[in-house]
Amino acid sequence: MPHAIRFHATGGPEVLSWDEVAVGAPGPGEARVRHTAVGVNYIDTYHRSGLYPLALPSGLGTEAAGTVLAVGDGVNWVAPGDRVAYCTSPLGAYSTERVMPADKLVRLPAAVDDRSAAALMLKGLTVQYLFRQTFPLQAGQTILFHAAAGGVGLIACQWARALGVTMIGTVGSEAKAALAREHGCAHTIVYTRENFVERVKEITGGKGVPVVYDAVGKDTFPQSLDCLMPRGMFVSFGNSSGPIAAFSIGMLAQKGSLYATRPTLFTYAANRASLSSMADEMFAMVESGKLRAEVGQVFALKDAADAHRALQARQTTGATLLLP
Repeated sequence: MPHAIRFHATGGPEVLSWDEVAVGAPGPGEARVRHTAVGVNYIDTYHRSGLYPLALPSGLGTEAAGTVLAVGDGVNWVAPGDRVAYCTSPLGAYSTERVMPADKLVRLPAAVDDRSAAALMLKGLTVQYLFRQTFPLQAGQTILFHAAAGGVGLIACQWARALGVTMIGTVGSEAKAALAREHGCAHTIVYTRENFVERVKEITGGKGVPVVYDAVGKDTFPQSLDCLMPRGMFVSFGNSSGPIAAFSIGMLAQKGSLYATRPTLFTYAANRASLSSMADEMFAMVESGKLRAEVGQVFALKDAADAHRALQARQTTGATLLLP
């Protein structure tokens, strides 16, 4: 019988339960998928805790890889037996099998194994839209990226290097600094003992950077704005330390006519054409050897609560996977 991680009340990792579930046949536009690897992402903790409210009880997770078992009427872009992956809503990736909208699926090239796909889809496509669409990077630029040794951060290190971009990354320890540098981060700042604003100014000769990518939130704001050059862009794409409090928009004027944006992958990959185009670019990076998945830790799917504890304690590096 299929199983899924579900939660019936919001709270800490302890609210996650291993439930037996019924999975029916796919309807029109749907596909039934058996999972082989499931990705864990920080947004999962926001759903579980209630920071991003959901109707309860609810499934969890947006990212997985697996094999198509069946398709419904009107689906001709994937077929039974295809290896596929996905990284957007609806929630429910923390499961052994599920039925979901088939337009959320992308077929995997032979060069990309299932575990790599589950580690790369959400995080890799996040870097794709951040670097290629939200603030399109050019060779020779210098950027600041917070949490450079995390799952998204290690992909960002590699992608920045491939683009000829100098990446300054903040990390929480010397070990994480070494890991980020191994993956292409040019300069690392250990925020537990260094003032990252002062170090960014030092590295850039006082100029600052044109863009800051920040998924940390409360702990790095508004200091991140002080790292920007005039007319620079602050890109907030997460809040692992807590949400950014309301602030006066006048602060952006005072600090140099700055821009601020809060993009999401779900907007950028809202239709099948956009999702496919983004995934094609990411997979081409993998096939060329410029990008690889970095799986830092693996848990059994039924032990998803332990994975959440490790993630929130900042005990993880790279991607975290759940295996059914």
